[in-house]
Amino acid sequence: MAAAAAATSLLLRRNRNPQLLLLRAAISSSRALPQQAELSPDPTAAAPDPAPLPPNPSTGSPFYGENWRNPAAANPPSSLLPAVVGGSPFGAHNRMAAFSDTSGLKETFAKWMAEQRWEDMKQLFDSWVRSLDTATGKPNRPDVDLFNHYLRANLMMGVLPGEMLDLADHMREFEVEPNTASYNLVLKSMVTALEVASAEKLVERMLQTGTVPDDETYNLIVGLLIRQNHFDSAVKYLDLMLKSGHTLSLTIFSDYVRACVRSGRLDTLASIIEKCKTTDKNKVLCPQWAWCIDIAEAAFEANNSKLALFALEFLARWIVRGENAKVQLSVNEGLVISALSAAGRTYSTDLLNAAWSLLKKSLRQKRAPTPEAYLAKIYAHSSIGQLQRAFATLREFENAYGNSGDIDLELFSPFSSLQPLVVACCKDGFSTLDSVYVQLENLTRGDPPYKSVAALNCVVLGCANIWDIERAYETFLAIKDKFELTPDIHSYNALLCAFGKKKRTEEACNVFEHLLTLGVKPNATTYSLLVDVHLANKDPKSALAVIDKMDTLKKVRRRCSRESDFDSDEKVQSLAKQFNYRMGGENRREMLYNIEYNPVY
Repeated sequence: MAAAAAATSLLLRRNRNPQLLLLRAAISSSRALPQQAELSPDPTAAAPDPAPLPPNPSTGSPFYGENWRNPAAANPPSSLLPAVVGGSPFGAHNRMAAFSDTSGLKETFAKWMAEQRWEDMKQLFDSWVRSLDTATGKPNRPDVDLFNHYLRANLMMGVLPGEMLDLADHMREFEVEPNTASYNLVLKSMVTALEVASAEKLVERMLQTGTVPDDETYNLIVGLLIRQNHFDSAVKYLDLMLKSGHTLSLTIFSDYVRACVRSGRLDTLASIIEKCKTTDKNKVLCPQWAWCIDIAEAAFEANNSKLALFALEFLARWIVRGENAKVQLSVNEGLVISALSAAGRTYSTDLLNAAWSLLKKSLRQKRAPTPEAYLAKIYAHSSIGQLQRAFATLREFENAYGNSGDIDLELFSPFSSLQPLVVACCKDGFSTLDSVYVQLENLTRGDPPYKSVAALNCVVLGCANIWDIERAYETFLAIKDKFELTPDIHSYNALLCAFGKKKRTEEACNVFEHLLTLGVKPNATTYSLLVDVHLANKDPKSALAVIDKMDTLKKVRRRCSRESDFDSDEKVQSLAKQFNYRMGGENRREMLYNIEYNPVY
């Protein structure tokens, strides 16, 4: 082109008419028009395919990692996911080509989870989402299960709850909605950090957005609330959990039991246990053996019959499990006695029957229950008003210990041990007493016949308590005449009490003299009743005479000395001086009691 320009310039300088020269050059340089005819293009023919456009920058293609159209390149903090860049920690397309689909990546993650390679899982996921699919050329998109693997890796690496929640929210950038498992991973991080308020808000968010919580969700939130002493909120989610039919974890159930027992929330605990028993998935829940005993003791003390019954059922379940495993478990008999006493105080027949059945399972027919257990059962039946069962228990008691020479006769006393039965007999007046007497009379004709002095003594004392001296006297005579039994000291004491209530001092003294002539040994109750009779008749000297016979003041003074109760000792001596009663010396006893042993030889 430079040569042509130079030649043109030379021609213009030599020729005097440059315009003519330029015109010729323009004409001569024009392209000649075609002389042949040409057909016009067919309008119906298909147009050729246009050339493709470059990829859309909004798709997250790695070719636009540094493009100003990518908001992540300009503002990287908007997402916790790594920004899309050309490089990869795992480096290469051929490495990502091995994971053309999510199934291969999931298999790798499953293997690494077993090896706890959490950092490698996180880096591989970051690299995979930054890469393109070799088949389609589009960015890799994880599904919810694959993203949950990524969340778990971050959780195990100790990522804070706030960042975990942001990661779950960024799932929507991949057009994936978090599911229950996703939120459970976030909830675990909140439980680890003890963030109660955030955990409650997350569960409420799940309920409001339609993401249904599962067993793990409820167990996580309830366990956190229990550990942080948020009992009201824990009960709220427990109720919701049980109503939804979810399974309560045994660990969370045990934690809740301990928290309720320690805080005294026994009614709430009984309510939750009752709800668990009504569901198929939770009716098998049972606390540990030691905690069953603690529940029972707390329920007995609080007179909570429902919770006490649940505790005994748990213990019975443990005994059955032990039998299946060939391990013998037995409850302490004192616990059963406490249960029977609680049944009497709360008028609970179910608790009474459960306690006695548990005692039978524990004893395994190796021996009879202790007298205290029989007396507690008699008290429970008497308190409830089941007189027939009460007398049946008394019959069992007498069969087990009535002929034992080592037994204390006070165990059959209507004034102490059998007092609850006496009160039950005279509760409705003479009608109940007559009914009991008729039943005892019918039992003498049974097979085998049943004759009991202790049972008749309860009727005699019951008649005395309602001030019916005639019935008391007739029942006393019937012991020997109709039942062919020998009255004991308790029989005479009951008759003496009947005369005393009517201030029949002479008759009471005659009863006392009569039993002495028969060789029956009086006991403390006999002397106490005589003193009451004389005092009611305004005869303190006769009362002192009785005290002299029973040597009561001397025994009281001796006990005061042993217990170092000097104030009571002074009162006893003052009383003795007041009534001019000679106590007698205790020098020899005091000498032996006050011996000082010197350890230095």
